[in-house]
Amino acid sequence: MELIDNKIFNSIFTNFVLYYLQSKINFGGNMQNGLFDVEFRMDELSKNGDPLEKFNKYVPWEEFRSKLEVIRKKRNGNVGGRPPFDVVLMMKILVLQSIYNLSDDSTEYLIRDRLSFMRFLGLSLGDRVPDAKTIWLFREQMGNAGLVREMFDWFDGYLRKNGFMAKQGQIVDASIVSVPKQRNSRKENEAIKKDEPPVENWSDAKKRQKDTDARWVKKNGKNFYGYKNHIQVDVKHKFVRDYEVTDASVHDSNVFEAILDENNTSKDVYADSAYRSQEKEENLKKQRYRAHLQRKGYRNKPLTEWEKRGNRTRSKVRSRIEHIFGIQSQRAGNLILRTIGMARAKVKIGLRNLGFNLERFCTLMVVSA
Repeated sequence: MELIDNKIFNSIFTNFVLYYLQSKINFGGNMQNGLFDVEFRMDELSKNGDPLEKFNKYVPWEEFRSKLEVIRKKRNGNVGGRPPFDVVLMMKILVLQSIYNLSDDSTEYLIRDRLSFMRFLGLSLGDRVPDAKTIWLFREQMGNAGLVREMFDWFDGYLRKNGFMAKQGQIVDASIVSVPKQRNSRKENEAIKKDEPPVENWSDAKKRQKDTDARWVKKNGKNFYGYKNHIQVDVKHKFVRDYEVTDASVHDSNVFEAILDENNTSKDVYADSAYRSQEKEENLKKQRYRAHLQRKGYRNKPLTEWEKRGNRTRSKVRSRIEHIFGIQSQRAGNLILRTIGMARAKVKIGLRNLGFNLERFCTLMVVSA
């Protein structure tokens, strides 16, 4: 039986070698360029416009290293085993996740599967690839160290130093970020709303599956459960200049003034009708802002033609922030978060905002080149 198995193995191996050599010859007679030639495949990806190439060309990844090394410094120097993965490599993986809305398992698989991902990360076919648990752990460490917000703020400063000052005013808006709906009893929901979740009656397994930080909100007649991504964007360059993450029940106007940019070269502020109130307009005026807030008609008080024209003019500017939410929604599968809790939601949403800015920066650099 062993002899038969060896013969079968030798036959298969011989046929494979012959097929491989033949494919090399058929491809053009050059043994250096064949069917399995990675360099040829990479060239083809570049010709077809690999979008990740511009990230490596324009984003100053090494500038993040000194801040990210804080994570490694907290490790015990006597820990054995394999050396940890490079911190810049791990950050780039998280950026990939944020742009393409990948789970940890999908990220691990696609890094192994996609040549464009490997090239972006500087990995070869024989290199070690971080597994899903390693990716999850690094993201947790970044969140615990407050590095996502720090990276976002640092890159905004980098933009300003390199000619991308916040100009021509700013736009403020918020987008609901949904999470998987919770199947709670009525009593449990009432307790959660009072910030008194009945955790003493839950098993450890149930506690790990319950998001008691997210909240329900109704918008346009539909109910949503999750968080809100409040962002402020400059009109000129369309970068996210500031953001705040809250549960979905927090009204948009509650964080309006907190995320305004006093360093914008213009005092014009654009927002939809949810931000309009006499108090808000007075506060903006005291800070010398010029408010451009959408007006809303009511059953017994419809908008005049003058007010409608004003809304259309403001909408042309406000559309820039809607483009951002549209891109994030399209890329990230309608922004459904597969995390539990406010702390992790802030990390995920922060990475998405940072990822958008990185991509936007590369786009502007390509246009200006």
